[in-house]
Amino acid sequence: MNYRNFGRTGWQVSEVSFGAWAIGSAWGEVDDEQSVAAMHAALDTGVNLIDTADVYGDGRSERLIARLRKERGESFYVITKAGRRLDPHTAAGYNLANLTAFVERSLKNLDVEALDLVQLHCPPTESYYMPEVFDALDSLVTSGKIRFYGVSVEKVEEALKAIEYPHVQSVQIIFNMLRHRPAELFFPEAKRKQVAILARVPLASGLLTGKMSRNTTFASDDHRSYNRYGQAFDRGETFSGVDFETGLQAVEELRGLLPEGMTMTQFALRWILMFDAVSCAIPGAKTPEQAAANSAASAFPPLTQAQMDGVQAIYNRLIREQVHQRW
Repeated sequence: MNYRNFGRTGWQVSEVSFGAWAIGSAWGEVDDEQSVAAMHAALDTGVNLIDTADVYGDGRSERLIARLRKERGESFYVITKAGRRLDPHTAAGYNLANLTAFVERSLKNLDVEALDLVQLHCPPTESYYMPEVFDALDSLVTSGKIRFYGVSVEKVEEALKAIEYPHVQSVQIIFNMLRHRPAELFFPEAKRKQVAILARVPLASGLLTGKMSRNTTFASDDHRSYNRYGQAFDRGETFSGVDFETGLQAVEELRGLLPEGMTMTQFALRWILMFDAVSCAIPGAKTPEQAAANSAASAFPPLTQAQMDGVQAIYNRLIREQVHQRW
């Protein structure tokens, strides 16, 4: 495993880390024993950062991570998120009282005295234009409840606005072979300001694993079953906002660029790691085998310029028009 700077925090984090949404909820059936085993396997490969959120299984994911901590001897970083418990989910809800309550709940779930880093969980765009939201986060740092904070965003605009606040340490943003825009303006700015970047949805909700087809179906409790074409609340997140049929076509063409010895999943992750502004990619895994295979992407040599150009050409021809200016 290779490691990268995580912004200004002083952390060195595994460039392939672990995303814990799938072990919490909304990705079909999940078994807690397998989930914990998957995280153990990730740590065994050198992963030292796990990303979660308080709404993943209503705290289930956080509680499993707390169990993992008790079963491991070494330390690792845990990033959680707050805000999506709001109902309605409005900018006004991102106030000190609510954020404090969310943080205290995560402290209990994770069984720690202070959270390593908390990210606002894709708040409404208006929130980024409200300094009082970030003042509230500063208060939580001062009180010792959190060590650092950042944001998880849906739009490049939000990411650029967020890093105007001096204590924002990280930005989590969708970036993958089907979503290129963050690299154009945001990455250079984040790098200049030494802000960590977590590449979320790195496998485009599983599309980039190359294991899906037009006949693929999803369990009723899998968010991809009711948002296959981006029609639900998370338009832009599921399959990275790409129409499912178009995504399948793009994946088949990407398969023609696959380096020898790599799986499609590893190819997708290695592509992300070609961008040095990225601190880590956070693929999910529900089994030890998936976790180990994800981590192996760090060991492969860099992609060639021809391969990078090939990915860009496929994106420009099939994907750009659908997603590039939306997010």
